[in-house]
Amino acid sequence: MQRITDLIEAHGVDVDPHLDRETLVPVSTGLQRQGDVIVIPAVVANRPTANATRAVPRCGVEVVRGEAGGNTHLLLADGPVRYDAAPRDLTLGVLTVPDDAVAYLAHPEHGYAGIGPGTYVIRRQREQADEIRMVSD
Repeated sequence: MQRITDLIEAHGVDVDPHLDRETLVPVSTGLQRQGDVIVIPAVVANRPTANATRAVPRCGVEVVRGEAGGNTHLLLADGPVRYDAAPRDLTLGVLTVPDDAVAYLAHPEHGYAGIGPGTYVIRRQREQADEIRMVSD
C-alpha cells in the first residue's frame, strides 16, 4: 500500500486539505464506490466481460468529468492497466488490471481508491429520492 502523499507525488492529483496525506490507500479487488462512481468486479456484475484493450496513459483517463464546479474522477495506472470507455446507460467502461499492476481512482474530495488485479465494470451510481436520478458528487 502507498500513502496518499506518495500517490500525489507520483500522479500529480492533489486532494483536499481535510484528507490526511499520510493515510495508506488500500488496494481492493472487491466492490468499491467513490462518490458517483462504482467499481464492480466483472464476476459480480453477472455478465461476461472481455478484457479492456486500451492502455491507461500516464496522465490518466477521465472516467467522470466534473461539471458545474465538480471534480473529475480520474483513473490512473501503476503498471500496464487497460481501460475501454463504453458509455451506455449507467456503464462507463471496462477496466482490466493485470497481476503486476494497480489502478487508482483519484478524486480531490474522496482521495484515492486502489484497484487490484482483475476485470471490472465501471458505472455511474444512481439514487432514488423523489425520482430516480444519477448520484450527484
